[in-house]
Amino acid sequence: MLKQSLNLKLSQKLSPQQIQLMKMIQLPTQAFEQRLKQEIEENPALESGKEQEDTFDENYEEDYGDEGNESIAADDINIDEYLSDDDIPSYKLQANNYSADDEDRDVPYAGGLSFHQSLINQLNTFTLTDEEFAIAEFLVGSINDNGYLRRETLDIVDDLAFTQNIFTEESKVEDVLYNVVQKLDPIGVGARDLKECLIIQLEGKRPTKSVELAIQMLDQSFDAFVKKHYAKLLTKFEVTEDELKLAIKEIEKLNPKPGSSIVGNSKIVEQIVPDFTLRVADGEIELLLNSRNAPELHVSREYNNMLKGYQEAKTKTKSQKDAVLFIKQKLDSAKWFIDAIKQRQQTLMVTMSCIIDIQREYLLTGDESKLKPMILKDVAEKINMDISTVSRVANSKYCATPYGTKLVKEFFSESMKNDQGEDVSTREIKSILKTVLAEEDKKKPLTDDKLSALLKEKGYLIARRTVAKYREQLDIPVARLRKEI
Repeated sequence: MLKQSLNLKLSQKLSPQQIQLMKMIQLPTQAFEQRLKQEIEENPALESGKEQEDTFDENYEEDYGDEGNESIAADDINIDEYLSDDDIPSYKLQANNYSADDEDRDVPYAGGLSFHQSLINQLNTFTLTDEEFAIAEFLVGSINDNGYLRRETLDIVDDLAFTQNIFTEESKVEDVLYNVVQKLDPIGVGARDLKECLIIQLEGKRPTKSVELAIQMLDQSFDAFVKKHYAKLLTKFEVTEDELKLAIKEIEKLNPKPGSSIVGNSKIVEQIVPDFTLRVADGEIELLLNSRNAPELHVSREYNNMLKGYQEAKTKTKSQKDAVLFIKQKLDSAKWFIDAIKQRQQTLMVTMSCIIDIQREYLLTGDESKLKPMILKDVAEKINMDISTVSRVANSKYCATPYGTKLVKEFFSESMKNDQGEDVSTREIKSILKTVLAEEDKKKPLTDDKLSALLKEKGYLIARRTVAKYREQLDIPVARLRKEI
């Protein structure tokens, strides 16, 4: 049985303009400039720079549903002159060689010689048979970006047979590996593990007593060295503490990732452009928005005049109506884009001003211990905006301060209670923890339990697990690995 009913439903949806505005807010300065350039190229009704004389007429709404005639009285409207570039649809002028899910269309590496190509070029300096060169080239191709060969010799022999039609033995492959590949620059490349990598680098050094002791330690007591069991090493090799220190210093000079010395140089270095500038003078804080975030834009006078002329015309053809509808859409889009930029500027300034008000004491001194607990919700409630809007500002914007260029997100931190019941920032606790660890006795580093006890003495009731979490966030190893002779 069919039954009809009427239901009332209230729902809230974001308009396409609101979605675009949110995307614009989260763009940093450089990305915003690219978005601005793209919009100016795509919309001929939008122009940059100061407007000369006329201003944009907002009262251009008109009913375009009337039947048109065969002629037009407004002689000053030359549609073809302004729309000639739009006769060909834009999709016919573009090429799309990317898949639908391919988001990263930027070249991730700068031009230049790649790591593997550099190794292959060095093979030409060796006197090798065709078989040896093919094996060496295959081995180089199997080396990862860190410079390690993470494959078993037997697997390489099988792959050579199946893919290169080269039938050889494990001993032959290992001979090429030791005498050719592991002799390439940077030294240490082609090693199967960290131990072999470090030993190869030490063997390339000028032989001294310290270097020889370092090779012996790595070869015979690698686990004891890694775990910093210095007492065992002193006993086993019958050396003094000073001799052991010199050997350890030789090892500390080595590169555990030889491939990174070349691979890292080919990556593009990202340049940070601060979105805000913060100045402190006479106890006052001045906030400036990067001028590149506040471009001067206006609506094209020519397009506005075309629409005015059409409104004054008494007779209109349907084709001319369609063309002027296109003009109206471009004018609407230009006006909305200008309004969106103004709203973006206002949102950035209001959000950052609120952050400054909360963190005034910290920003005046630069002392992290004075950084107040602050979360996204605190700022959102003060400026009457959504948390997601504040998050978009905080996650992608940088602020130039007298104490360095900082990500706006760094001004936020969670809170914890001290022994006085007061809220303190977790950044403050981390700063104190970092100071305590820097002053500890490296021969007897403090365990997490002892660190927890020290913090409690200073008035911070922090559990051992929390201390361990903060220590890891500061990239500080456990006590055993911080131990020194």
